[in-house]
Formats: sequence, C-alpha cells, structure tokens
Amino acid sequence: MRIKFQFIGMLALMISAASCKKDNFDAPTSSLKGKLVYQGEAINVEHDRVPFELYQYGFGKVGAIVQTFAQDGTYSSLLFNGTFKLIVPNGQGPFKWKQTAAGAPDSVTINMNGSQVLDLEVTPYYLIRTPQITAAGGKVMSNFKIEKIVTDATAKDIENVTLYVNKTQFVSGADNIANTGIGGGAITDLNNVILSATIPNIVPTQNFVFARIGLKIAGVEDRIFSPVVKLTF
Repeated sequence: MRIKFQFIGMLALMISAASCKKDNFDAPTSSLKGKLVYQGEAINVEHDRVPFELYQYGFGKVGAIVQTFAQDGTYSSLLFNGTFKLIVPNGQGPFKWKQTAAGAPDSVTINMNGSQVLDLEVTPYYLIRTPQITAAGGKVMSNFKIEKIVTDATAKDIENVTLYVNKTQFVSGADNIANTGIGGGAITDLNNVILSATIPNIVPTQNFVFARIGLKIAGVEDRIFSPVVKLTF
C-alpha cells in the first residue's frame, strides 16, 4: 500500500509542476498600436464603444481578442509574436470598413515580430470640419462645417448633430453635463452650423469644461466626433 500511495503522491506532484509551468508562460510584450484614419486624418469616436477583433491562428484557439478604440480613435494591444488578422465587425463604427465580395468584413494581416505602429484606413460617412468651440458668459458656443464623404449608393443622411459639454475629458452622449442638438433635416447650410449649450453649475466648482461635436448618421449606431477641446472660463 505504501508503494501505491507514494506513486499517487509523485503523480500529484508531476501534475502540479506541469500546471505551474503552464501558468508561468511569459506575458506578451509586443505592442501593436495605431489609430483610425481617413486619408491620414484621425477619426474620433465614442470612448469604449467601437470594437475591433484580433485573431491569431496556429495555436489551436481561433476565438477573437475583442478590444475597443479610444475616443480619439487610437488603439493599443500587447500581443505575442505571430500572424494576426484584424477586423472591425459589420455595423460597428461611424464609417465604412472594407468588405469582401460576399459582404463579410475584410481583414488586415499583421505579422508581429516586435512592436509596431499600424494605422487603420476607414471611410467615414461624414466629417466635422473646422470646428470652432469657445466658452464665454456661461455658455459653450460652436461653429463648424459638415463634409459628406460617402456620396454613392451607400450614402446615408444626417440624423442629428449635437454639441456635448462635460466636466471631464470623456465627452459623448453617455458622458456629458450639457448638450444641445439639431436634427439633420433642420440644417440649412452644411458650411455654417451653429450650436450653443449652457454650462450648468459644477460641484465642486471648476473653471474649465471639455467639449466636442457628435454627428449621428441615420441607420448607424455610432457617432463620429470632432476632437475634444478644453475650455477655460
């Protein structure tokens, strides 16, 4: 019986050692980072709302690594070296991501062999141009232009445009202390859109806010934004 118990004990130690070895693999150290761009111009989105997916093949696991873009359109991932595929799923983002002939999201092949920077080219439906955002007299005022980028059969209308104000640097429909908007059908001149919002009382008191403009595209969940600006008053 002692021999049997010794064998069981040795087997348990071997299993434990193998488990520890498996759990002690080095963490990934190669950095993949970049941003969403259109012809070199950064695309701004809502923080933590627009996802992308990374797939690595050849390791017996093909599930997606799902991450999201920051509000300035940047992304950053720590990965093992190897070959990856990156996609933005259909229906995500205020832009067109390239597709295959069958309508599936096309992929970008990434060969990781150390850290690298990779910007991702997309085609936004609209862009907010020359945004001028200021603060005075208890109000945030904005004046901007809207450029329609997609004009073919896949073009979409503007649902609304909104000026958002927040006390922190995260500014969106979910993160704001004041906002004002205009419906797409009420915009008479895309080259001269004016919006203003009243700054509410802020507790604790601060003499600055953050603001940006968000454009909602009809039939598209995600807004495209102008860059965040900090306003002191």
